[in-house]
Amino acid sequence: MSVPRSVALERTLYTLTAPVLAAAPNLFADSPVNTVVQLAGAAGVGGWVLAYKSDEPGAGRKALRWSPLVFAAAVDIAARNTIGWGPWCLDGLLAASWAAAGLLVMPFSRHTRRRHRPALAAPAPAPQLQAASEPSLAQPDDGADAFTRQVRWLWENRGMPGRTIVVTATPHEGMPNDLSLLLRACEAGRPISGLTQEAVAAAFGVEVTDVRIEEVPRQYGREGGPGWKEVHVTPDMNERRRKAPTTHEWWADRIGATGGPVPGSQFVKKVRDQERKVTHYIAQVPDEMGEPRVNQHSLAAALKTKYDEGRLFVTVDGSQVLVSLWDSSPLAQVFPATRELLTPDKDGRWVTGYLGNGQPARNRVYTDRGAAHGLFVAPSGGGKTQLMGLHVAADALFGAVVMLATEAPDEKTAALGKHTARYGVGALYMIRLLRVMVALMEIRGEMVWEDGHVHEWDPSLPGCPYRMLSAYLDEFLSAARNGDYGAEIMDLAELVSVKGRKYGVGLKVAGQSIYVQDGFTQLLCENLRDNCIPVVLKVAPKKVAEMFKALGIPSEHTPDPLPRSFSPAEAGRIERVMRGEPEPPSDSNTGGAGWIIEGKQPDVLRTLFMDFKAGIDGYFPNTIATLTDHEIRELEARDLWFDWTEPPRPGEFGDEPDDEDGDDAPKRGGGKRRSGGGKSAARRDTVTSPRQALEAIKNLSGV
Repeated sequence: MSVPRSVALERTLYTLTAPVLAAAPNLFADSPVNTVVQLAGAAGVGGWVLAYKSDEPGAGRKALRWSPLVFAAAVDIAARNTIGWGPWCLDGLLAASWAAAGLLVMPFSRHTRRRHRPALAAPAPAPQLQAASEPSLAQPDDGADAFTRQVRWLWENRGMPGRTIVVTATPHEGMPNDLSLLLRACEAGRPISGLTQEAVAAAFGVEVTDVRIEEVPRQYGREGGPGWKEVHVTPDMNERRRKAPTTHEWWADRIGATGGPVPGSQFVKKVRDQERKVTHYIAQVPDEMGEPRVNQHSLAAALKTKYDEGRLFVTVDGSQVLVSLWDSSPLAQVFPATRELLTPDKDGRWVTGYLGNGQPARNRVYTDRGAAHGLFVAPSGGGKTQLMGLHVAADALFGAVVMLATEAPDEKTAALGKHTARYGVGALYMIRLLRVMVALMEIRGEMVWEDGHVHEWDPSLPGCPYRMLSAYLDEFLSAARNGDYGAEIMDLAELVSVKGRKYGVGLKVAGQSIYVQDGFTQLLCENLRDNCIPVVLKVAPKKVAEMFKALGIPSEHTPDPLPRSFSPAEAGRIERVMRGEPEPPSDSNTGGAGWIIEGKQPDVLRTLFMDFKAGIDGYFPNTIATLTDHEIRELEARDLWFDWTEPPRPGEFGDEPDDEDGDDAPKRGGGKRRSGGGKSAARRDTVTSPRQALEAIKNLSGV
């Protein structure tokens, strides 16, 4: 702290005068210095007398002001009356004591004016009592803590926004600028109507987004309702939430917010499966909001991926939502088929492939209504033959009799044919197989079980006299459009799809389309759909909606098209463009990827991979199941069991053509068939479509 100039000067004079005051009486007894000191002391005594006799206040301060002169004269007299410097150099000690007293007291610089600090002897002013101020409306005397009183002062200073009073203010731990306020209306019984987030934000100098106003429910011992509000001011928390949010906060801000990918959803938990390289997010939607609404494209963006990368899959179960984010698309992986996976369990279920969420996708060889049908739809190169091979192996491992007919031969179907009871190529072979299936329905309907009765086929019942028959028709639509046999092929397929399940006869249809306009009748599609678990692979994006509509899938459950590739795009495209280099070849890797439709909503899956090049013998049992001897005798009696690769037999497809028609006359699909197909013949003669009408005209005209 700085020292006033007068104080510094006085201290200097005390320091310089002390040696003179001690030495003058001892060195020069008659020195004029002694005379001056004595006169100064006499003046000091006179000042004391005047101060004592004065009626004005401050006598002590005046006496203290003259004391250095009186004490200096006393030191001079003592020094003159001692021998030499006195015992123990008493003269020097007295002079030093006088200087020290002057340095501490400093009468002339500190006590000559009233504005300076009063002297030690001055009486302290008596305390004056002040009237206590009445408590204001905004500052009630309710014993609130210091923090609440400070907030009340600020709230009052800012105009009491919304005409409200601060009841309590609670700071947030670890957040120096965050607090919660409990407010009530200034006027009792009035609702709070003018309080806005903007007003609160302006009062505290924060952003509007940092303010949240909530209703106050009524509690025991405290009122609630529209006259109360709870306000949360959280600038620190919001800043931390923007920079480093927790998973709950991130979900609430990016996913579950209004307009977000899953609006209204509340985060439940996050599970990381390190072994499978997938992260699961589980969320819940309140029951009053109904079924969760998911925008997968926005969800993919929030999870920092792309929808067409095939890494994101959503599963909705009631009001719960499971979001599975894979490190790499599971649909780009190869899942090798094994005999264990293809072997049906006690319920007839076996693993067809794996869903996008990692679950095994299962199909079945039979249902609770009998033998299962099958429906496989895929364009060329989509993995249809692979899928059909999986089903053939599962049926064979179940012990069923498997027969395969295809409209056109290829390497894979020929390999599958080696493990079936019968295999052939062409529409003629297919129609003969269908005729046998219809005949077997009649034959099996009369076969007696071990208990002496006739039953509908049920694998859980003992004593069944026959095996399940599973017949595969590959490229079915191509055969159904055959000019000679197509109409009857479609009729027979419809008949088997309706009744075959009751006799252990399953119809498995594979093709590139199920559209009615392509010849696939609505009746056949519905029968197959209701008695099987369809699998649709690699559908063109423009045909997805129409394809699933034909399968009876409601529009709200129609899936988005699959991407053209599940492999991540190779980085560095900008650099390649700048260098003028071509793009690397794309790997479609979507063969076997598609949807399985077990319920009302299709699920994305990747089917198992059956390695035909390495050989498929290991997927099949050592023996091939065949029809019983009784069934074969009955078929032979109906002239239906022979080498189906033979040319058409005389009278097999109706009356023989006239000789003048020549050998080149086409083999027509109309006419009367042999035993075992009487019911189909009746349906064949009924004209129910333009195609059948045209066929009937040709039969009548002989064209």
